Amino acid sequence: MGISLLFNKFYNLSAWTTPFSSSNHLLNAFQGLPILELSSICINLTLFLVFLFIVSARHILICVGRIRVLKDDSNANSVQLRHRVDGEIQCTEIGRGYIASVFCCFYVLFLQILVLGFDGVGLIKEAAQGKGTNWTLLLLPAAQGLGWFVFSFSALYCKIKASEKFPLLLRVWWVVSFTLCLCTLYADGKGYVVEGPKYFRSSHVLSNFAATPALAFLCFVAIRGVTGIKVCRNSDLQEPLLLEEDAGCLKVSPYSEAGLLSLATLSWLNPLLSIGAKRPLELKDIPLLATKDRSKTNYKILNSNWEKLKAENPLKRPSLAWAILKSFWKEAACNAIFAGLNTLVSYVGPYMISYFVDYLVGKETFPHEGYILAGTLFAAKLVETLTTRQWYLGVDILGMHVRSALTAMVYRKGLRLSSSARQSHTSGEIVNYMAVDVQRVGDYSWYLHDIWMLPLQIILALAILYKNVGIAFVATLIATIVSIVITVPLARVQEDYQDKLMAAKDDRMRKTSECLRNMRILKLQAWENRYQVMLEEMRSVEFKWLRKALYSQAFITFIFWSSPIFVSAVTFGTCILLGGQLTAGSVLSALATFRILQEPLRNFPDLVSMMAQTKVSLDRISGFLLEEELQEDATVILPRGITSLVIEIKDGEFCWDPSSPQSTLSGINMKVERGMRVAVCGMVGSGKSSFLSSILGEIPKISGEVRICGSAAYVSQSAWIQSGNIEENILFGSPMDKAKYKSVIHACSLKRDLELFSHGDQTIIGDRGINLSGGQKQRVQLARALYQDADIYLLDDPFSAVDAHTGSELFKEYILTALATKTLIFVTHQVEFLPAADMILVLKEGRIIQAGKYDELLQAGTDFNTLVSAHHEAIEAMDIVNHSSEDSDDHQPFDGSVLSSKKCNSIGNNIDSLAKEVQEVASASDLKAIKDKKKAKRSRKKQIVQEEERERGRVSMKVYLSYMAAAYKGLLIPLIIIAQTLFQILQIASNWWMSWANPQTEGDQPKTSNMVLIVVYMALAFGSSWFIFVRAVLVATFGLAAAQKLFLKMLTTVFRAPMSFFDTTPAGRILNRVSVDQSVVDLDIPFRLGGFASTTIQLLGIVGVMTQVTWQVLLLVVPMAIACLWMQKYYMASSRELVRIVSIQKSPIIHLFGESIAGAATIRGFGQEKRFMKRNLYLLDCFARPFFCSIAAIEWLCLRMELLSTFVFAFCMVLLVSFPHGTIDPSMAGLAVTYGLNLNARLSRWILSFCKLENKIISIERIHQYCQIPSEAPPVIVDSRPPPLWPEKGAIDLIELKVRYKENLPVVLHGVTCSFPGGKKIGIVGRTGSGKSTLIQALFRLIEPAGGRIIIDNIDITTIGLHDLRSRLSIIPQDPTLFEGTIRDNLDPLGEHSDQEIWQALDKSQLGETVRRKEKKLDTPVRENGDNWSVGQRQLVSLGRALLKQARILVLDEATASVDSATDNLIQKIIRTEFNDCTVCTIAHRIPTVIDSDLVLVLSDGRVAEFDTPQRLLEDKYSMFLKLVTEYSSRSSGIPDI
Repeated sequence: MGISLLFNKFYNLSAWTTPFSSSNHLLNAFQGLPILELSSICINLTLFLVFLFIVSARHILICVGRIRVLKDDSNANSVQLRHRVDGEIQCTEIGRGYIASVFCCFYVLFLQILVLGFDGVGLIKEAAQGKGTNWTLLLLPAAQGLGWFVFSFSALYCKIKASEKFPLLLRVWWVVSFTLCLCTLYADGKGYVVEGPKYFRSSHVLSNFAATPALAFLCFVAIRGVTGIKVCRNSDLQEPLLLEEDAGCLKVSPYSEAGLLSLATLSWLNPLLSIGAKRPLELKDIPLLATKDRSKTNYKILNSNWEKLKAENPLKRPSLAWAILKSFWKEAACNAIFAGLNTLVSYVGPYMISYFVDYLVGKETFPHEGYILAGTLFAAKLVETLTTRQWYLGVDILGMHVRSALTAMVYRKGLRLSSSARQSHTSGEIVNYMAVDVQRVGDYSWYLHDIWMLPLQIILALAILYKNVGIAFVATLIATIVSIVITVPLARVQEDYQDKLMAAKDDRMRKTSECLRNMRILKLQAWENRYQVMLEEMRSVEFKWLRKALYSQAFITFIFWSSPIFVSAVTFGTCILLGGQLTAGSVLSALATFRILQEPLRNFPDLVSMMAQTKVSLDRISGFLLEEELQEDATVILPRGITSLVIEIKDGEFCWDPSSPQSTLSGINMKVERGMRVAVCGMVGSGKSSFLSSILGEIPKISGEVRICGSAAYVSQSAWIQSGNIEENILFGSPMDKAKYKSVIHACSLKRDLELFSHGDQTIIGDRGINLSGGQKQRVQLARALYQDADIYLLDDPFSAVDAHTGSELFKEYILTALATKTLIFVTHQVEFLPAADMILVLKEGRIIQAGKYDELLQAGTDFNTLVSAHHEAIEAMDIVNHSSEDSDDHQPFDGSVLSSKKCNSIGNNIDSLAKEVQEVASASDLKAIKDKKKAKRSRKKQIVQEEERERGRVSMKVYLSYMAAAYKGLLIPLIIIAQTLFQILQIASNWWMSWANPQTEGDQPKTSNMVLIVVYMALAFGSSWFIFVRAVLVATFGLAAAQKLFLKMLTTVFRAPMSFFDTTPAGRILNRVSVDQSVVDLDIPFRLGGFASTTIQLLGIVGVMTQVTWQVLLLVVPMAIACLWMQKYYMASSRELVRIVSIQKSPIIHLFGESIAGAATIRGFGQEKRFMKRNLYLLDCFARPFFCSIAAIEWLCLRMELLSTFVFAFCMVLLVSFPHGTIDPSMAGLAVTYGLNLNARLSRWILSFCKLENKIISIERIHQYCQIPSEAPPVIVDSRPPPLWPEKGAIDLIELKVRYKENLPVVLHGVTCSFPGGKKIGIVGRTGSGKSTLIQALFRLIEPAGGRIIIDNIDITTIGLHDLRSRLSIIPQDPTLFEGTIRDNLDPLGEHSDQEIWQALDKSQLGETVRRKEKKLDTPVRENGDNWSVGQRQLVSLGRALLKQARILVLDEATASVDSATDNLIQKIIRTEFNDCTVCTIAHRIPTVIDSDLVLVLSDGRVAEFDTPQRLLEDKYSMFLKLVTEYSSRSSGIPDI
């Protein structure tokens, strides 16, 4: 009523305010025009004026820009323009499509001019004859002619400008013109029915009919947007980007500088989508983020606010949520404006439906009321569409900013964690903080505005209901409050389940991460089945909570689909009881209001659940961010050169666990002057590594003072190698200096190793340096330290992993030459290197018990004497008395290393002097090196580690089918569809019943009694909600079964994968799939699938209702559906690739994080935290770029879909208004409008749910990839099982054995042939990289032979199962590995031995006393990676495992590298006695370890150089073994004289 009064007043006012008769006449003439013609004139003139405005504004901006440029530099602009024209665009190809488009434009223009001329001449004739003329007839052709004139030349201008896309305004003009043409055709059709053939005498009718084909074609071109002009660009300009892999993308996202129209229509994304439509997108196609969207900007803002909150009240725990709000409130406020506006306009439709139904019944309160109502509803839907898209995009960007900033903060914290804090957060947990918790906090941005929007929506709904049902709206309010209150306990239960689920996920991720890190040891020990079962048990705990979470979610879904039904039933029931008069209009208005209210009510459980989940995640993250950091005052760092005392420790007391009563180090006092060489020695577990950590500030300081003067470089005992190539690992962020680099390579004896690699120093290193030998890893570490040119060098047992010759060379070149002027502290078990030290520190039980020079300590006796005498015993065991010093010339190393060492000694004593010598050679070879490097880059395909694979093109239907068939063979899918269909049918039936049974207008008689009315409605409504419950339970059941099946399949496949898979796949990639992708499959995909099915059926229901009333809608629905499918196909081409790129870009972030946590001590030791932080921010931006484009692309598609559906809705409204009164049922028409109001939202939801489903289904595609990994040989071959006691003798025969790591890599072992008799001790020696460890891997079939055979006790090992083989062999590996758990678990994970047997093994491996001193004995905890045990102790645990296993064949791979000589001698004695009847294969760099072997195998470059008894080999003065022995003994005896 209010609207009709307003229009009447306006109409009357216009009548009163026109004093002149001519004005009245003009107004009457205008009023006499058909509404369609009037609309057409207004639209044409509006677009024409917009065009003029844009052109004028552009010219003004160009002029301003030119003035500014002229001021700066008058010549620069012209040169640049000429370069662009001459260099960038060579030629343009004009396509047929463009010619046809221009022809159509001028054809329509010609028609308008023809009509204008024809009508003009006719009117002039009438005027001349004195007849009354209606000049307004000329308005339409004049307006259209003006528009077509301007826009036709605009289309022609595209050729001059060489545009590949038509201007947006031109495309809008074409679409609008075609829409008006269709409407006019419809009106003409009605006119023809009424008036017959004479109706076609009008020139306007004929011209419109003639223009239709051309306008249809132009509308199609407008939707595509492509002109058909191909621009050929200069290939020279493009080439550098294509050739240079690392150049990446140099463009910045156009979003930051887009105009208002471009932002509103999201057309700034068009260039990227057009590339994606032509070919699969790559990362380099995606533009860079604007500065304000980059991780660094957002991290700085959030971090500064977090630090301020911490500083404001140190005693109170700061709120991370408040810090986030303070950082990003502006973005949130901007979003709030769009969200608020969107909410307001969404209620315009429900408010106006009752007026619309009244109009259809015949109540017209002012002229053209129907069209004005239709226009108002159309405008409201248009504003709603535009604001929705801006709101959603803004929310996604806000989430992206929060995620980037939080991830950077978690990473930074990970680099600064103290040792005690590090122990309470494993790397698996920290990865979960990044992968899951940060993601959840970012996703909360979607729910941010729901807190205040829900009350606003309820208030608006109640206001409309008050208008329709009167005082009964109070019942609505009560029912709504009841619906919301019910969810509170449900939300608490949900939160509890989420907590438990996350804790279980953390545990599983931690164990998975550990298994992946140590897969080599699991396979060698044949433990993979046990650990797979352990992971399955952990998954079953997680699955228990997942099941509860999903079923509780299903129940919540049922409650909230039922709540609008419950609210509407209560409202209508109350209204009838109170005697209120319901009409069709008021019922439909109320139903439309309930439908809008349904969304926030349905989202409320999600909101409560999300708030609960986000709170849990925020608490977890803030708890981590507030953890203790390394003490900043642990070491006082003084500037270089300020004092001659470089390191000073006064009364130092340190402890890894501050709560422990016993200190790790105590009473430490030490002074080291500049240039001193300090050696640190002691028994296993005496605190040597902890001593170095105290200097670095890594170990918590209890008391005392540590001062350091200058920069430090640190080499850890367990080599930490980054993924990347060897050069990157050595440079470690420093700029390349060729001369310095070459001298470092020389000093670290890496030159020969690099020559052996097919890619030299560009060889990509696998995860944790997997494709380097232990010695190579250690030397890369040493090179990294040396290249930094620090003042102080801290080396933790650097020579343990290298052979005697390399060790001697390293000591001379590295320690004595390159570091001659540096301050050096090195831990070592090699007694032969001690005489060269200026000071030796002997540690025992965390105290320095002796300090002094070599001779002084020898005379003093005690512990130092024990270490030295043990070494001498080992040397004496090597019987080389027969070889006198006069033969020594013959025993020089065969590769000329002595010559090079003499040469180096004569050069000088530091790295700079070495550099001068290399400089001369460097300049000549620099050019060759650069060429080699480029060649290496091109041949990366042959590297061991490849880029992560991704599928291209559409997601295969097989992926969908495999997922659907994963649970109950897909039987639940049809049941889910049936349940949803029945729900939709009953919903429509209940709404139809209410609109049909109630009277059309006030005063009419109802068609049924009130009781029947409400009972039937409630039966239909609550029946529909029951089917929703069935659907929700079925979806949860299906999702659970499918997720579990996929997880178990992937886990089994990964554990059965060959070792080469783990060598070439960074752990981060696998973790990404078992954490992020698995979470998507667990929690997301089933609901996405159910949501897509429900939205599809709802959409069909809406279209069905609309076509039931106005079948003519089908005329637009069919082309709209075709346009929708075309746009969806166009969009998905880019979206799929963007989502795949997003998934791939996630892995490097997780991988870098895991790598950085493992090497945190090294990173801090080198002071490289800032560089790694920058690297992390860069990777975050690489992830954010495709993510940003991906979310923008979704909004791009939804906007266009919604605009199409809004036009269809407007068309339906115009049809309904155009029908004569009484031709259609007003209640059915009102129902059609009620459902039509939902059309745009449902259509975009349908497309969105399909796209999101396809994007999420990529997680299944990625898991599916890992279910297809080729397996290694079967664990057991039933028909070919070895005898139970095999191998009895332990004889090993190698016949023409050839081994390569991968098909495209060179052979490593070249036809090795030899026999190891059973029960004998075999020593395997050779230079670093000669193939010793490869031979052992072939023995355990970690690498399958490329040729030849290995026979153990007459059985070819390739004919039996892997588990049968590996479980009968025993190994003590080079890298000692402990698993998180207890000492008992580590010694006997399969639980096959008694405690007594375990104690015996511990006593024999020299660990019994150490474990007995611990409070929990065998249940003493072992932390992640065995961090609370020294490397030597870990090695002894490995020995304990072998003693328990008691296999007939034992392999020792550098088993005693990390222990001192005394412990080594003891271990060798234990092995001799305990494994007396066994075949023992020992790889060793310490010659005394193999000198008493029965046979010695000498390998060189993967070939057998020698194989005989040690005595015979020592008698042969040309033997390689003799050279190795001579080197070792000369090193051990000769160094003191230096």
